[in-house]
Amino acid sequence: MPELPTAPLGVHLDPHRPGRATAAVFAAHADAVEVALLDPRPGGGWDERRVPLQRARHGVWSGVLDAVTAGSAAGGSGSGAGSGGVRAGQRYGLRVDGPWNPARGHRHDPASLLLDPYARALAGEVAWGPEVFAHAVDPATWRPVPGPHRRSGLDSAASVPHGVVLDTPPVDAAARPRVPWSETVVYEAHVRGLTAAHPELPPELRGTYAGLAHPAVVEHLVALGVTSVELLPVHAIVDEVALVRRGLRNHWGYNTLSWFAPEPRYATAAARAAGPAAVVAELRGAVAALHAAGLEVLLDVVYNHSCEGGGDGPALSLRGLDAASYYRLDPRGWDVDTTGCGNSLDAGHPRVVQLVLDSLRHWVSAYGVDGFRFDLAPTLARGRDGRFTAEHAFLVAAAADPVLADVKLVAEPWDLGVDGWRTGGFTAPFAEWNDRFRDGAREFWLSDARRLSLGQAPGNGLRELATRFSGSADLFGPGDRGPLASVSFVTAHDGFTLADLTAHEHKVNAANGEDGRDGTNDNRSWNHGSEGWDDHGLRADADPDVELRHALRRRSMRNLLATLLLSAGVPMITMGDETGRTQGGNNNPYCLDGPVSWVSWDLAPWQDDLLATTRALTALRREHPALRPVRQATGVAVHEDGTTDLAWFDVDGSPMVPQRWDDPGARTVQVYLHGAPSGSAGSVLVVVHGGLDDGEVCLPPAPWGTAYRALWDSAADRPAPAPYAHMAPGARVLLSALSVRVFAVDRA
Repeated sequence: MPELPTAPLGVHLDPHRPGRATAAVFAAHADAVEVALLDPRPGGGWDERRVPLQRARHGVWSGVLDAVTAGSAAGGSGSGAGSGGVRAGQRYGLRVDGPWNPARGHRHDPASLLLDPYARALAGEVAWGPEVFAHAVDPATWRPVPGPHRRSGLDSAASVPHGVVLDTPPVDAAARPRVPWSETVVYEAHVRGLTAAHPELPPELRGTYAGLAHPAVVEHLVALGVTSVELLPVHAIVDEVALVRRGLRNHWGYNTLSWFAPEPRYATAAARAAGPAAVVAELRGAVAALHAAGLEVLLDVVYNHSCEGGGDGPALSLRGLDAASYYRLDPRGWDVDTTGCGNSLDAGHPRVVQLVLDSLRHWVSAYGVDGFRFDLAPTLARGRDGRFTAEHAFLVAAAADPVLADVKLVAEPWDLGVDGWRTGGFTAPFAEWNDRFRDGAREFWLSDARRLSLGQAPGNGLRELATRFSGSADLFGPGDRGPLASVSFVTAHDGFTLADLTAHEHKVNAANGEDGRDGTNDNRSWNHGSEGWDDHGLRADADPDVELRHALRRRSMRNLLATLLLSAGVPMITMGDETGRTQGGNNNPYCLDGPVSWVSWDLAPWQDDLLATTRALTALRREHPALRPVRQATGVAVHEDGTTDLAWFDVDGSPMVPQRWDDPGARTVQVYLHGAPSGSAGSVLVVVHGGLDDGEVCLPPAPWGTAYRALWDSAADRPAPAPYAHMAPGARVLLSALSVRVFAVDRA
C-alpha cells in the first residue's frame, strides 16, 4: 500500500470545498482510529457518524471527512444528519482501539469518546461517573475495582466534552502593542477574580472575558501603569476528581483538558448559549480591546501535565489516545509525576514538543496573544532520561520558531523533579520568574524586621537585597540575558497577597479541604504584632495600638512595592495588591471561586492611598530610564568625571566597603543609578532604610550630583504632590523607620 500523506493534526475545514474537512490524529500504538461526528437526536442524545482514519506515517492516522465518508450513522438512529458533510460548529470526538496493557501504558478502549487534543473549541462538560474512566471503577467512589486495571467498556459520549470544528481566521498582527521588555510592567490577573465583583460592570459581564474588556477594567489597568496583563490559564480545563468529591471547583485553572480551546466558563451566558464560536469570539474581542488600550496579553499556560491525573484518573484525551507516547511513565506503566498533579507530559517525545509549539502558534495567530508564562517549565525541558537540559529540543525549537520570535516567553523555573530548582538556568529568549527576588525582598522587609522587633539577630543584612535590586547578576549575568531576564515579583497567585504578608505569619487554608497540608509554610511574612485582620478588618480603628500596627503594615506594603517597581528587571504586580486585597490568610485558594479570590472594589481610604502609591511608583519607573537598565551594571566609570553606572553608598555618603556588606546589622544603604552615561541628567538615588528606628544619611558628594530632588517617600501614606524639595550634595536627610526614599539627581 502506498504511504498516505499526513494532514495537519486536528480537524480542519477545507476552505475550497464546503462540507469537507481533513482529520489527523497521533496515536502511535493504536490499531484503529475513528472520528465520531456527533449530531443531536430530536429526543436527546447523539447520533454518531464514524469515519475510520487510515494509518499514514510516524504514528499519525489521517483521512478526509465529507458527505461520502461521513454519510452513515453508527450507534444512533441513522437519520442521515451528516448528508451535508462537515461544517463549522460540528461536534466530534475520537474513538481509538488498540491494546489494553496498563503495565506498558496502553489504555485503549473504543467505548471511550476522546477529545481531540487539537480541538479548537469545546462543547459540554464532564458528567462525572464510571463512564469517564477507561478502567473499571466502583460506581460510588470512582476508585478502581480491586486487582489490575481492566477495560471498562462503558460508552462515555454523553459524559464528556466534545470537540467543535471551527474556522478561526488569524487576527491582525499589527494590532499587537509590542511593548519592549525594558518598559514592561506585568499584571498577573484571573479573568473571573478581577471582574466578578466590579460594581461598574453590568451583572452579566462580571467574571467573564467580556468583563475583562469593559472600559472600567481597562481604564483601571491603564491608570495603574501596567503594560502587560498576564492571565491565569484560559485553556479549557476539567476539575480534579478530588475537588469534585469535595464539592469544589478548580478556580485557578491549572488542570488543562485542551491546549487549543478557551475555557467556556469565563464566557458570558449569552456567548455560551450561542455556542462555542461565540465563546471564541468573546475572548478574541477581549484581547483586541486590551490591545486597543496599548495593553499586551500574556497567557499562563500549562503544558507540563494534563487534567487526567495519575493512572487512576479519567481517560478524556491523551490517556486513551496514546498514554505511552504523551506521558512519562515508569517501568510499571505508571505516571512519573514531576508536577504534583499526577502526571507529566513527556517533553522528550517529538509529538509532545509539536503539540506545545502548535498550540502556542495557534494562540498567537488566532487570538493575538503577546506572550506566555510556562507553568513548571523544567518539566518541559526534561529529556527521556528525566533530566533538565537548557539545550532541550523544546527550548531550542521555541527560540528558533518564527512565530514565537515575536512574543514574550517566560519560564516558571522550578518543578518537583530531580534538580527541579532551575532559576537562572534557562537561556535566551526566555525570561524567568525570579523567586530569589521574592524571597530576598520579603526577608529584608518582613522576616528580618520581625526578628529585630523581637530582639533577635537579623538575617542577611543588605547583600541579598542589593543583589536582587540591581538585577540578579549572579543568576542572569552570564551571556546575553541581563536584568530583563528577571521577572521580579513579591507575590503571585500562589502564596499570601501583599496585604496578608503583613498580617499573617501562618496560613489559614481550612476552606480548601486539605487539612492544612496545601500551600507553602515558607511565607517569610510578618504580622506586625497581631495575627490576621480580624482586629479591625481592613478599616481604621480608634484603638491607637491597632492603628499603629495598621500604619506599619501599610508602610511595609509600600516598601515591598517600591523594591519591586524601582528594581532592575521586569516587575510583576499581582491582581489586587495595588489596593491591599486580602485572602484572609489563605495562601493557596486554588479551589475557592468566591469573594476570597475576587478583587474587592469597595476601597477604604488607606486602600485608595495604596492605589495612588502604586500608580506613582509605576510612573517613576516609566519616567526614569535609569530604573530600567537593559544591561547588567558593571560598576565601571561611564562618565569622564569617574561616576559609574551603579554605585552603593553608606549612611555617611562614602562608598560601601566589604565589611559593611558582610555586616548583618547593616540595614541602610544608598544606591545610585546613573542615567545617560554621556549626559548630565537622568540619574536616580534610592535610599533604603531597614532599621526599626528613625535614621539619617548624608547624600553622596560631588561629582555624583549637584542637587538632589526628593521624589517619593514610603513613610507617606499618599504620594506628596510636587514641587519637591532640593537638597545639596552631602546634605543630611532624615529617614523614617523602615522606609524608602527616592531622589532625582541633577549633575549640572
